[in-house]
Amino acid sequence: MTHTSKRQLIAALALGALALLSTAVQAQDFPTKPVRILTPFPVGSGPEGLLRLVADKLSRTWGKPVVVENKPGGNGFIAIDTFKRGASDGHDLIQLDGVHLSAYPHLFKKLPYNAKTDFEPLLPLFKTYFFVAVATDSPYKTMADLVADAKANPGKLNYGSWSVGNPVHLGSALLESVTGTDMQHVIYKETSMLYSGVANGELSFALGTNASAGAMYRAGKLRYLAVAAPKRVSAFPNVPTVGESGGPAGFEVSGWTTIAAPKGLSKALADKIQRDIEKALAEPDVREKFVTFAYEPFILNRQQFNAYIQAESTRFDAIIKKAQVSLD
Repeated sequence: MTHTSKRQLIAALALGALALLSTAVQAQDFPTKPVRILTPFPVGSGPEGLLRLVADKLSRTWGKPVVVENKPGGNGFIAIDTFKRGASDGHDLIQLDGVHLSAYPHLFKKLPYNAKTDFEPLLPLFKTYFFVAVATDSPYKTMADLVADAKANPGKLNYGSWSVGNPVHLGSALLESVTGTDMQHVIYKETSMLYSGVANGELSFALGTNASAGAMYRAGKLRYLAVAAPKRVSAFPNVPTVGESGGPAGFEVSGWTTIAAPKGLSKALADKIQRDIEKALAEPDVREKFVTFAYEPFILNRQQFNAYIQAESTRFDAIIKKAQVSLD
């Protein structure tokens, strides 16, 4: 190597070291102004309520306001569009539903975002399983009862959700597929109307988390027939799994949300934000909120989480193809 080449190599290494040092300093100094976390969930919903609690913890840790901005509607596309037009340095973050990253790319022919290039999912906030909710006076006492009636009366039973392609719809479509039944999908404008429809007998059943269906359940207007989980949920030990209740063995419908940063954020800064969110999620009052909503801790590092998202994407692709659902 010539003397000139050595000098050039040393200079390049020095510049690289300075760049790494600069990135580390920027991460250490973050945030330098208020942070905004966009969410597609409406005020008062379970995922949004948990996010607000986490945002309050981050405000205390960072010494800067962390503002939750609700942008519900449009399948989450309103929130995503705002995020894409926002700050790219980590001062704008977004809460995403799992379907935004794993189901919608297979469901919509055209999406206003690219799930792989627009977001850097930092970590999952929680995982939750869906209950099969029926009216308190429903004749169905087990999943076996419901499935038997659906098989005996093709097209007569119905279930509801708030849109096409959400976890409740796709989970119900999966139930149809694995049981060989044919049921009707009824769309409601909002979740409160959906579970009222179950309670008053308009719907045969609806899938719901305890965060979404819990109010009607606690009011005694709904009954949880079973939970679509691999084992019973600790907060509801008397509610059997779908398999235990005579339904298809291994039937699982779950949901999760994540906080994502803009793609391209430095690893040092992404790691810092991730660590601080993990710290907030471990706080006792946040864990109490988990119990209230029947949420479960979902602890994965970023590499594991990305692998999980890919696995979920593959699973949803198969479900959507079986259900023959497609949207423009």
